Parts: sequence; structure tokens; C-alpha cells
Amino acid sequence: MMASSYNAKEEDGHHSGPSNHGGAGAVKSKKPDNTAFKQQRLPAWQPILTAGTVLPAFFVIGLIFIPIGIGLYVTSNNIKEYEIDYTGVDVSSPCYNCAKNYSWDNPTPCFCSVNFTLEQPFESNVFMYYGLSNFYQNHRRYVKSRDDSQLNGDRSALTNPSKECEPYRTSENQPIAPCGAIANSLFNDTLVLYHIESNGTRIRIPLVKKGIAWWTDKHVKFRNPGGNANLTVAFQGTNKPVNWRKPVFELDPDDRDNNGFINEDFIVWMRTAALPTFRKLYRIIQKKSSTTPTLASGRYTLDITYNYPVLSFDGRKRMILSTISWMGGKNPFLGIAYITVGSICFSLGVVLLIIHHKYDSRNSSADIQN
Repeated sequence: MMASSYNAKEEDGHHSGPSNHGGAGAVKSKKPDNTAFKQQRLPAWQPILTAGTVLPAFFVIGLIFIPIGIGLYVTSNNIKEYEIDYTGVDVSSPCYNCAKNYSWDNPTPCFCSVNFTLEQPFESNVFMYYGLSNFYQNHRRYVKSRDDSQLNGDRSALTNPSKECEPYRTSENQPIAPCGAIANSLFNDTLVLYHIESNGTRIRIPLVKKGIAWWTDKHVKFRNPGGNANLTVAFQGTNKPVNWRKPVFELDPDDRDNNGFINEDFIVWMRTAALPTFRKLYRIIQKKSSTTPTLASGRYTLDITYNYPVLSFDGRKRMILSTISWMGGKNPFLGIAYITVGSICFSLGVVLLIIHHKYDSRNSSADIQN
């Protein structure tokens, strides 16, 4: 690669700074000092792009990116995933009556069941997600509507939440804990999975609710005021969010260590999504035996406690069963992006090579004739 350089050291010796022969009363010159920096004479290096350097770069990028993209795409396609939309917008949907009658103004619990069949078994650990569509968690006012000091267990913030939580800052003249629009809109559907045996017996699939949140969130960002000794006393003098049915210290009646601000379902929800269609981890189905699949092929039933209305904003609700790989969950976009960039670079390299070969031979012939 050819490069041009410039050195200002020799030139600096031929120029002297502005003289001051006029004495103290002389007018000061506005001319910049005669230095390499102010006179823009610093040494510089400028690469000159030639065919011998550009073409190999295009081919190398293409040959590296295309195999990586193919590997990522194949790995993503090998991830098994099954999705169920249980919004209940169709009349034939088992959850149609729940979706039609349930609302925040009429919060009567509704129950529905969705039957489905897995054609292929799911090996290793299976992750159960809930998915929402047309839900904009990235709205600026929504994202700011929280009090991180309160969520970190600060007692002063517990009784005096941040004004960013308005209009979900107080309720019935008491501070709300946790305050804000994010906490108030907590996803609260209950999903229970059953396997249907050949004789019709329903076998409940054990769902693990611990370990679904980020470690840093669980142990650093979210803490209960005063620890976990007596949460009823710790949250005394506060009120639950408007749309919640029970206070924060009763989110998990089966596990006292999973209540308050460190409840993992709550922590997962508080990490807002960047896009209006997203999924969040709900439960983990752990593999118990190396000889049997985690979820065998066959018939299943999903029992749903319908508590979260979405039709008011034209949203949709989904339950997703998925395995993972070394690259995480199913994500074909990453592999497609690598393949696309690599193909474009390789194609440009071929085109530029043809152009260079064609016109470079012409210039060489013209030089020989002259």
C-alpha cells in the first residue's frame, strides 16, 4: 500500500514568529502562532488505495463472513421452537370468552385451556417464554416511569417515590411500591403445562421459576428494604400498584424468598424490551434424564389463567417453548446478515477485479505503443 507523508520539521526552521518591534504600544497581531499545530503542518499519513490492497480485502472479508453466516444460520435452524397464540381473537379460540369479557375494569379471573401436539421431542433444557405484540415498552415516558432507588431497597424512596412515577406514584394517599407504569403493567397470566398420556391421564410438567432473571438484576439492582426478614412490616405504609391484585410481598405465596422486589417474574418484566414484539422468559423445564427427552412428542395441554387483557391496544399474547444452543435462542437474522455482507463483499471483489483487469491492460498497451 502506497502512502504519502509530510514532515514539517524542516519548514519550521524557515519561519519565525511574529516580531514585536513596535514596543509596548504596538497592536498585537491576530495571526496564529507559527507552530506546526496551529499552522496545520503536523506530520500526516494518508493511505493510497490500490487494486493490490482493496481487492484482497474484499475477498478475505467475503471468505470469512460467508462460512460464519452459514454456521450461525444452520445452528439457529437446529433450535426447536413451538409457539401458541392464545390471545383469543377468533371465535373458535378456547380463550375467546376470556378475551372478550376480561378487562382492567372487570378483573374477574378467567380460565381456558389450549390443546396442542409436539411432533418432535425437545431435548435438553426447554425454556418457556411469554410473548407480547404491539406493546411499546420502549416509549420514553414508560421507560422513565420507575424509581431505581426504591427498587434497590432505599427506605426513603419507598415512602417518597420519584416524581417520574406519576401518575402511578401514590394511591389512596399512600406511596405505591413498586411505583411507575412499568411495574403497574406487570404481566400476570399464569401458565401451567400438562402432558396427556395415551390413556388420557394428565401429567403436570414441573416448571422452574428460579434462575430466570439476570444475576446482576437479582443480586445488585433489586433489593428488599430491610432484607427479607419480614416483608409485611418492611412495606407497611405503602400501597400496591393500581392494576395489581395483591401487594408486592405476596407475589409468590409458595416461596417466601421470591417475594418483594426480588421476585424473579417482576425482575424479568422490569427489564424493558427494545421492540414492540418481544418475548420474556417465564419458566424453565429442566432435563431430568439423559435417556429420555425433556418434552416427549405427543399431546399437551396448556392451562391459562387469563389475567392480562391486550385487545384494548390490539396486542397479541403467545406462549413459546424453545431450546437453546451455544449462540442462545433462535435468531436466523444474525446468520443471514453475515451471509449477506460476505456475499456483497465477494461480489464487489469480483466486479472490481474484472474492471481492474480490463482497464489496466488497456493502459499498459497504450504505454507500450507510446
